[in-house]
Amino acid sequence: MLTGTYTAIVTPFRNGQFDAPAFKRLIDLQVKGGVDGIVPVGTTGESPTLDYEEHIEVIARAVEYAAGRIQVMAGTGGNSTSEAVYLSQEAEKAGADSLLQVAPYYNKPPQEGMYQHFLEICRVTKLPVVLYSIPSRCGAEIAVETVRRLAGATPRVVGIKEAGGNADRVSQLRAALGSRFSIFSGDDALTLAFMALGAHGVISVASNILPRQVVRMVAAWRQGNATAALKLHDQLYPIFKELFIETNPLPVKTALAMMGLIQEEFRLPLVQMSAKNRAILKSTLVQNGVLRHD
Repeated sequence: MLTGTYTAIVTPFRNGQFDAPAFKRLIDLQVKGGVDGIVPVGTTGESPTLDYEEHIEVIARAVEYAAGRIQVMAGTGGNSTSEAVYLSQEAEKAGADSLLQVAPYYNKPPQEGMYQHFLEICRVTKLPVVLYSIPSRCGAEIAVETVRRLAGATPRVVGIKEAGGNADRVSQLRAALGSRFSIFSGDDALTLAFMALGAHGVISVASNILPRQVVRMVAAWRQGNATAALKLHDQLYPIFKELFIETNPLPVKTALAMMGLIQEEFRLPLVQMSAKNRAILKSTLVQNGVLRHD
């Protein structure tokens, strides 16, 4: 069963190209921070702007650099089923441990289309599949009934990343699928709320910069220490908030650049943060001990 803290890891660029050495440094920091796994080329990894070869290279490098120390849940979703199938097969060849499959975006398929889409992916891979429902980006939600149908039709579908901001979905999913179906919060600020209702962990943006603290928060709750978990949540909440002051992954990559870990580089149509929001982010990071005062 998949549980704990997974980092939706960024894809660093240098001069327009994938920066493999920086990626290795980031993964080593994640391992040191105690995360259970990483999710390369998800939303935070800027997957829409990577071509097929780059997408596969990032996954292969993630597997290489993780070296079995942590799990690699490869983001291989797409709004074309054939694309998602191809990327999933290549991720399996590269040695990924599991797959994250986002709901098909832009084309807004009906629930039957989503069901057939995910079922086809499961047909061509032996890896566990975690669904990813994020209606704000995809324009459509993976219905609880569709999740239940998929889990009943194939043993591959083992969990879901819930990023719709609706805590009631956790209860609905547990009622439909039981406690052994992995539910991950897709929003750092809602992790404790989701876990209080039975979720099993988080696929986190904030753990890119603070892996040890997010791991401690999740672990404290799972160990029954609600007081410690809430204290950590309160400490981290200002950072959770500011990491979404602009579209993800702009703030988290900017924060990593401020920390000297990557170049502050994005691919169009993503651009650098506004000066105002950049100053707010930096101030929050300084106030919370992530950065030193100038």
